[in-house]
Amino acid sequence: MNSTPQQFRAHPWHGVSAGSDAPALVTCYVEIVPTDTMKFEVDKETGILRLDRPQKFSNHCPTLYGFIPRTLCGDGIAKLCAKATGKKNIVGDGDAMDICILTSRPIQHSDIIVNARPIGGFRMIDGGEADDKIIAVLENDETYTHTQELADVAKGTIDRIHHYFLTYKQVPGAKTQPKVEVSKLYNRKTAYEVIRQSMRDYEAAYKI
Repeated sequence: MNSTPQQFRAHPWHGVSAGSDAPALVTCYVEIVPTDTMKFEVDKETGILRLDRPQKFSNHCPTLYGFIPRTLCGDGIAKLCAKATGKKNIVGDGDAMDICILTSRPIQHSDIIVNARPIGGFRMIDGGEADDKIIAVLENDETYTHTQELADVAKGTIDRIHHYFLTYKQVPGAKTQPKVEVSKLYNRKTAYEVIRQSMRDYEAAYKI
């Protein structure tokens, strides 16, 4: 008796390409959308989107948020961060490269793949770990057609992203707060460098 082969969904981190035009145009897996009151993230073992925790108080991620497949914040990213910030004893956080995607159209659910054009980013150090955030615009979004650099984006938009990552783990009234540092913003050229390095870190770690 003939049987139909079982179809399996690709793991969004390991089974999806970053895109043939990366870093200029990257494939992104979206974990969180701005309307989410919960923080979702991909389970590293299964590739299934899981609930991590409720968002802290009134914090909502102001953009689509996810990661670039087959990237890794490893030793190379840690070295770039240490060189740029002057901080010592920095290590990579061991996760895929995070990306914030600006779009003018509401996307109301996550667990999707989109294409985006990186325009810059910033270095974030979370508890001594390099945790860069690439900022990009959704491919073919006409509102951002002429947006090539982070400097082209309204300051208020960038300030909201910056504030979110500085405060998203804080608990008002707690005696101690997670130590999160956000360095100066960087441009598209540096974003490309960071993405390329994260791709090399992934290849080194997973021998691909």
